[in-house]
Amino acid sequence: MSIDKIIAEAVARAVKELYGIEADAQSVQVTTTKKEFEGNLTVVVFPWVKAARKSPEAVGTEIGQWLVDNEPAVDRFNVIKGFLNLVIEPSFWSSVLRHIENTPDFGIKPVTEDSPLVMVEYSSPNTNKPLHLGHVRNNLLGYSLSRILAACGNRVVKTNIVNDRGIHICKSMLAWKKWGEGATPASSGKKGDHLIGDFYVLFDKHYKAQVKELMAKGMSEDEAKDAAPLMQEARAMLRAWEAKDPEVRALWEMMNSWVYEGFDATYKRMGVDFDKIYYESQTYLEGKEKVLEGLEKGMMYRKEDGSVWADLTPDGLDHKLLLRSDGTSVYMTQDIGTAKLRFQDYPIDKMIYVVGNEQNYQ
Repeated sequence: MSIDKIIAEAVARAVKELYGIEADAQSVQVTTTKKEFEGNLTVVVFPWVKAARKSPEAVGTEIGQWLVDNEPAVDRFNVIKGFLNLVIEPSFWSSVLRHIENTPDFGIKPVTEDSPLVMVEYSSPNTNKPLHLGHVRNNLLGYSLSRILAACGNRVVKTNIVNDRGIHICKSMLAWKKWGEGATPASSGKKGDHLIGDFYVLFDKHYKAQVKELMAKGMSEDEAKDAAPLMQEARAMLRAWEAKDPEVRALWEMMNSWVYEGFDATYKRMGVDFDKIYYESQTYLEGKEKVLEGLEKGMMYRKEDGSVWADLTPDGLDHKLLLRSDGTSVYMTQDIGTAKLRFQDYPIDKMIYVVGNEQNYQ
């Protein structure tokens, strides 16, 4: 029984014994004591003043003393006009904690078929580098939130979206192909995700050197970043991947398998898991289909370079790229496809994204 109900029942007994008044415990007003006064709970004594034929202060004092003498949960009291402020005995809180400790399902609400279905997305790693501190935060928050939601009587689906395709993935693939010399997790002694992350860094190192060289020849920084040979090769690899080139796909599958082994080891060590994992490689086409459908309906528009955009300015946002000029997808394209599949797979009532606040706008 909660402390406010214990106090309400005790006050009802006190009123009957002191003044002969039959009081329903449910009608006793018990609130949290205001910060400026000493106490944990406050009882409003005005309802019994008239029948007791005494001042509010006197009634409060008499009820307070009765509680101190007869209710073990009450340590001491003070009266402010018609408000009886009660300080709860510290041993009561200790007994509550012991009760909680000895009750495995304390506070847990049962889940039924009619309980709300909540999907919680967390982790969302890229397969071009290991999980970092942000992923640690999101994994722990997401998993904890899922457990709390379930304990509050919700059906919960823990989900993850793995970003396993795109230009950033091709950068690691291209670097391994150029400078990897056949390195594997076994031959290098590194976790797969760490090994692939090294090649992503290596790509960036050579890419920056190329950009610097082109800028020295008179190009602007944006021009140099776009014209750098490595970036051109990475884009060509992405186009080949989307065209299902066998060699590119085989390299992609091999490197991703190394990363997944590394991710799984990290998830196991952290004690988190997922009920459903979606992969961008399986959802981006769904999103692309939706974008093209929106284009036909006039919901999106195509620029002169062939790229497809959504005008979200009426909603206070901006213009959002959905398909590049070469027809390849971006993360937002995938996210649209993932959202479609999730609603098909689960009739969810609520969707919660556990991400860093830098993703709030997205």
